[in-house]
Amino acid sequence: MKIAVIGAGAIGSVIGGLLSKAGEDVTLIGRKPHVDAINQHGLILEGESGKTVIQVKAAENLHFKPDLALLAVKTQDVESSVRKVQSYLSGVPVVTMQNGVQSDDLVAGVLGKENIISSVVTFNGEFLEPGKALYSSLLSKTVLLIGEPFGAKGNRLQSLSGLFNKALPTDISEDIRGAHWTKLLWNLITAVPAVTGLSYQEGNHYPQIRELNINLVKEGLEVVKLAGIKTVPVPGFPLSLIETMAKMPLPEASSMMKNIIESSGELPVLGSILQSIKRGKSTEVDYMNGEIVNLGKKKGIPTPVNSLMVELVHQVETTRKFLTVDELTRRLS
Repeated sequence: MKIAVIGAGAIGSVIGGLLSKAGEDVTLIGRKPHVDAINQHGLILEGESGKTVIQVKAAENLHFKPDLALLAVKTQDVESSVRKVQSYLSGVPVVTMQNGVQSDDLVAGVLGKENIISSVVTFNGEFLEPGKALYSSLLSKTVLLIGEPFGAKGNRLQSLSGLFNKALPTDISEDIRGAHWTKLLWNLITAVPAVTGLSYQEGNHYPQIRELNINLVKEGLEVVKLAGIKTVPVPGFPLSLIETMAKMPLPEASSMMKNIIESSGELPVLGSILQSIKRGKSTEVDYMNGEIVNLGKKKGIPTPVNSLMVELVHQVETTRKFLTVDELTRRLS
């Protein structure tokens, strides 16, 4: 099976690299500096389980028809990326790997619904430099969920799960759209590192940051529930914790949030939005916090906290200047 990974950033490089290490025929499609480094020195993956160098094929453009395509670009780049390679993807199963809830429909708008398979990625990945990526431990839990966003298509999920499980723990979701909404609620706090420049662990030292995290997910949960959107369990992203914190007094919820962030390990977690800012790229905040803001507008539900964070992320995108914790606190008040 020829596998093309379209968008060899952090997540694409990790998944594609591990599939190649497991013996699959993988080609990473990425930017020239990354491609050149991989072709010269191999793909270097670093994580809690150590460092590994993987010899995997890499190219700047897709120039063949794969048997399977993994789409790992950011949500804001999905439509243009798919249109660019549309001629090679006719009839090819395409696995979407984006944050947020829009990607499946965006891809289907170009390729049709028949061959779209959706996934929720639950491990942290970071692009360090050309040819090198960092990832959290993949050893102890499910780190990839796959599902049918447009209804059952036979037993292809079972076959695909068997393929992915050669490289990383994978499970099948009966409601992948609900799983995307669950992960989105947790991803709302990703806007905070993007505004402050602090990793999750660094921001966790500040009570006002922990309280902001709580208010972001609490507001998101309220909007999703009032909109009647179904959520389902996702490994590593327990909805029950958000529901519990939403009912707690803020000081108690802050202590719980502190413990949750501490459990993420010692490797600094930046979040996808801050990583985009550090690389000088546009972010996917409109498809994360912006999703809650837009849903709130449709349902007549105020979303002041997520609305402010969308505004501030775009401000940082433009100015390239992070806010101090005190500056952020003043804006919140």
